[in-house]
Amino acid sequence: MQKKYCVVNGKLRENDGGPCSVTVFSKPTEEEKRHILEDLKIDEHNLTSSLDPDELSRVEFDPEHVVAIYSVPKNYSAADEFLFKGGTVGAFLFKDRLVVITTEDPVIFETINVGRASTHTALLLKLILAAIIHFRGHLKVVAAIADEVQEKINRAMENRYLIHLFTIEKSLVYYLNFIHSNGLLLEKMKNNAARIGLTPEDMEALDDIIIENAQCLKQAEIHSNIIASLMDARASIVANNLNVIMRNLMIITLAVMVPSLVVALFSMNVPLPLPEHIVAFWIVAGMATVSAVAVLAYWLRKWRT
Repeated sequence: MQKKYCVVNGKLRENDGGPCSVTVFSKPTEEEKRHILEDLKIDEHNLTSSLDPDELSRVEFDPEHVVAIYSVPKNYSAADEFLFKGGTVGAFLFKDRLVVITTEDPVIFETINVGRASTHTALLLKLILAAIIHFRGHLKVVAAIADEVQEKINRAMENRYLIHLFTIEKSLVYYLNFIHSNGLLLEKMKNNAARIGLTPEDMEALDDIIIENAQCLKQAEIHSNIIASLMDARASIVANNLNVIMRNLMIITLAVMVPSLVVALFSMNVPLPLPEHIVAFWIVAGMATVSAVAVLAYWLRKWRT
């Protein structure tokens, strides 16, 4: 799908009829791909990279344009089952226009506040900043979901909640990779400011974006470390609970085995004491009871010490 946008009151507004200099290709068709390759002279490898969700962020310089491939978070839905995914956006900066290629819904670009971006370079920086802010928003959601799952684990030891927590941890590992990759992209843009055509105002904005991305990366690392620690603590708790259960079962087994041994000795087909005694049954039952109580008392005393 191809849409053209213009900057109106700090927002990207769709305008199919006017000469707008921002073009967004969302999930391009085969015909649109041919137009991108043949008319816009965009390299096929860069086109494929823009549609590959696992592509690493990078900056390249072609004779006619600058290529900026960066990562963005995908919108989360309940069908994802606690797995937060990422996508890729390819931005191609020409002298007179900006071409964006992505697999995301183009409506997302209409919600971005581009402010007073007067050049396409400044607009590109605003798009990257919007991706970083989107990542930061997802991290807050991840933290809230992780807290909710942790409370459910505390109330009910079910495997599905542990799987949810593991899925969240997996998502944060991917996010760390995406955010770190965007940081390398920003550093390369700063080192090649002259080739990209960054103005002093753009350089100042780029420095702010680098700081935002570093803070976002640090926040992702904190959340990832916390959830990893929770997973390790939960595994230790499960192992400890298993040890307690096994110990209790062993005590129960001993408490049952000792009186059973007493009764079994007096059930043998050999001459035994008390065979004709009038209360022989009660004596044997008493001995079995005393042995069971003695075993339980021994283990209770051992626990307390």
